Amino acid sequence: MNVVEVDSYNEMSRKASELIVKKIKENTSSVLGLATGGTVIRVYQMLIKDHLVNGTSYREVNTINLDEYVGLGSSDSNSYRYYMNENLFTHLDIPQEQSHLPNGMATNRKEECVKYEELIGELGGVDLQLLGIGENGHIGFNEPGTSFRSKTHVVKLMESTRKANARYFSSLDSVPTHAVTMGIDTIFRSKQILLLASGMKKAAAIDWLLNGEVSEDLPASILKKHNRVTVIADKDALSLSKVSGITFTK
Repeated sequence: MNVVEVDSYNEMSRKASELIVKKIKENTSSVLGLATGGTVIRVYQMLIKDHLVNGTSYREVNTINLDEYVGLGSSDSNSYRYYMNENLFTHLDIPQEQSHLPNGMATNRKEECVKYEELIGELGGVDLQLLGIGENGHIGFNEPGTSFRSKTHVVKLMESTRKANARYFSSLDSVPTHAVTMGIDTIFRSKQILLLASGMKKAAAIDWLLNGEVSEDLPASILKKHNRVTVIADKDALSLSKVSGITFTK
């Protein structure tokens, strides 16, 4: 695991966007695994700027998003499809049919999960997966206690996760109780993983990730067993971490 320490959220975002652009230039038909939320928003702004200024093309790229809320359609401003359209997809030259998210409105949720797994397989797997990390160590919407063997599945969101996301909704009661998420095994099978963390609220989770045991109590800890993981974190997120045996770079 390579840990890149940065001074700020903006520097974290810049380094992450540069790695993503590098991947696309190496392989113009890359499959990118994408995330949502506040951690990655600046990364997407930088990718848009690079596309406009430098002409990096996404015409042959496919994207696979981690998750989607159950019960929210693509036109709902709180859905992750809406978030991705507004914050990235409509600003790039990627064909809409090459951007993929779980269908939160699927009537047969189990079938939707199977179809999403099959889609990832048909695309040849994820080349680079972008991740944030929850305060409780979740990746995607895989809450503590989720099996490391899990595939794409429907998960009941913990109250702490719903509260953390309530700032995007009119009230806590409006936050969906369930989501469709890529499973931990699905994420782990990505060829390369890029995890971002910023701020003191992420410090405890990052410390466990870097220094703690691999345990289903902290879903992100499985990444210690992956052979191509880069963590980019600012000083606040790394403030509790005193790491031995892990390479720090600037």
